[in-house]
Amino acid sequence: MTKTIKVALAGAGAFGIKHLDGIKNIGGVEVVSLISRDLEKTRETAAQYGIGHVTTDLNESLALKEVDAVILCTPTQMHAAQTLACLKAGKHVQVEIPLADTLKGADDVVALAKSSGLVAMCGHTRRFNPSHQYVHNQIKAGKFNIQQMDVQTYFFRRTNMNALGQARSWTDHLLWHHAAHTVDLFAYQAGSPIVKANAVQGPIHPALGIAMDMSIQLQAANGAICTLSLSFNNDGPLGTFFRYIGDTATYLARYDDLFTGKDEKIDVSQVAVSMNGIELQDREFFAAIQEGREPNSSVAQVVNCYKVLDSLEKQLNS
Repeated sequence: MTKTIKVALAGAGAFGIKHLDGIKNIGGVEVVSLISRDLEKTRETAAQYGIGHVTTDLNESLALKEVDAVILCTPTQMHAAQTLACLKAGKHVQVEIPLADTLKGADDVVALAKSSGLVAMCGHTRRFNPSHQYVHNQIKAGKFNIQQMDVQTYFFRRTNMNALGQARSWTDHLLWHHAAHTVDLFAYQAGSPIVKANAVQGPIHPALGIAMDMSIQLQAANGAICTLSLSFNNDGPLGTFFRYIGDTATYLARYDDLFTGKDEKIDVSQVAVSMNGIELQDREFFAAIQEGREPNSSVAQVVNCYKVLDSLEKQLNS
């Protein structure tokens, strides 16, 4: 009988809830500890999901012998340090995107993960969304090759708020968070490393201290190109929309839905065991732990994305 994996989840905000909902559908896994900054709200969430231990201190959860693995859904600026803490405590860890907000942070995590032998994974969810998995399967079968990706990542965030429209204690970032999704996905789908990257950004917001608009160009070693537009100023349909232009087809990916270039819907319901990308991401994490293998989207696999982001940041700051 396979041992139940006991999990601590840090960050009971919008994305933490998505993970808790996904884990409910996965057998052999139990969330035993919930960590978040507001103790009363965390207790309420823990009660809803039947979680016995509640704290505001990650170290308290890491000290629990029963905890095998940790999922981090905390603010971006904490990711690298908290991932290192989990690995040093001997816990398998999945950290939500981004792995870090500096290249040094990402490199430090990769080095410790390698020496520890633990499963260390980053939540690059686009690898797991059924829409993008469908395209990936077409590429692996030799039926489709990317010539160009055109991607729009648009939100309306002129104040600090999360995906539920609630006040957020930290400031999100177009480059180190939202661009990371596409930079990683482009290289993953192209099956080729990024060799050219350029970026420009709009004015810095006077209160948030970040650029609210950004444009990025990428080219892979095999010649495929990607154009990415990002905005926190977009007062309209929100989210990320992908157009794959290839040698045999055009695909439009809108979250978990996929369409042809002529807007004909493609059935992706049989691509995986779920239509929920977060759940599929978590399934891969737990399967890797049980099978003692490297997961898809391991920190070692995604670190090249952060090397590209670092080069783009240097361009933008020069």
